[in-house]
Amino acid sequence: MRNTVLLILIGLLVGALPAAWAANSCSARSGDSTTALLELYTSEGCSSCPPADRWLATLPKRGWVPDRVVPLALHVDYWNDLGWEDPYSQKIFSRRQYRLAALTGARAVYTPQFILNGDDLPHWRSLADAAIRRVNARPARANIALTLARGTRRIEVTADGRAKTGAGRPGMYIALYENNLVGHIEAGENRGLTLRHDFVVRRLIGPVPLDTSGVAHFAQRVDLDRGWKENDLGVAVFVQNRDNGEVWQALALPLCADGPAS
Repeated sequence: MRNTVLLILIGLLVGALPAAWAANSCSARSGDSTTALLELYTSEGCSSCPPADRWLATLPKRGWVPDRVVPLALHVDYWNDLGWEDPYSQKIFSRRQYRLAALTGARAVYTPQFILNGDDLPHWRSLADAAIRRVNARPARANIALTLARGTRRIEVTADGRAKTGAGRPGMYIALYENNLVGHIEAGENRGLTLRHDFVVRRLIGPVPLDTSGVAHFAQRVDLDRGWKENDLGVAVFVQNRDNGEVWQALALPLCADGPAS
């Protein structure tokens, strides 16, 4: 009798859970080869940045699908005092750019700057395609699994990273990004222009350290800001060696297509 009552209670609890969470989930796993992580450090206050922003947005159309390359645009804040405050800029992105420069021995940071798997890529127009192919040819040094469950103005993100090597000091990072952003610039070097952006990082979480067995686990509800367009959001996860900046694996997944039932 006690077991019967318990089963009934469990059934009631499961039935009370929002159906949207079960129906609006999606997942992905990384493959055996390395997916490249391509970071663009940019700013709406930088007159030389719009061509780089446009080029980044063309990657999917040119065949660079998410299992080949994960693009992210990180808007830095050190241009904000020069006439225009970039609404997508965050100090954490500037700090990350300086940190990567220190790891690679670069003398300075600049915009627009492309960083491919931790390495500076100054001649991105002519060399990016070949550089991405070289990254793809390497066996992955980590595995990543990602699951997203979409609720009302929130996402449940579950990510697991597992290293295939014991070398280095790896960490797992989670980036929430947004596409199809458009803004009219009213001051600064790009005054009068209307700029469009894709793969703009809205939130960067990490590093989540891998434990002594080489495993990292992340499970967290991410509340969405009111101004973010849910159907244009995605999540990227990457495992990076914090000793030298080398990216061991990357994975990206658009937010599940259907929203929660009303």
